[in-house]
Amino acid sequence: MHKHVDWDAPGAGSVASHYAKDPNEYGEPHPGSIVTARYQGASVRIRVEAYRDATSIGEVVALIDAASGERVDSLGKLSLGDTVRLPDDKRAFQASAADGD
Repeated sequence: MHKHVDWDAPGAGSVASHYAKDPNEYGEPHPGSIVTARYQGASVRIRVEAYRDATSIGEVVALIDAASGERVDSLGKLSLGDTVRLPDDKRAFQASAADGD
């Protein structure tokens, strides 16, 4: 069962917006890919198990606090090992401490 997550908007770190300029450079995630999203200000890395209808489905493999760079085991309702769905429009590049989006 997938855990429902209200992902943060990727803002200036949007993967889709970045690659819209040159779609030839943008490949769809495949099983084993690691994709990133933002949740409650933290970066969440997900290991893709399946990709369907512009959505990655996979396991949360890292939760990284944007301010400190520290990895945590859980954040809000999200924990390492949870299976989640991540739409392409919510994918984001790794947040940095200076990136407030």
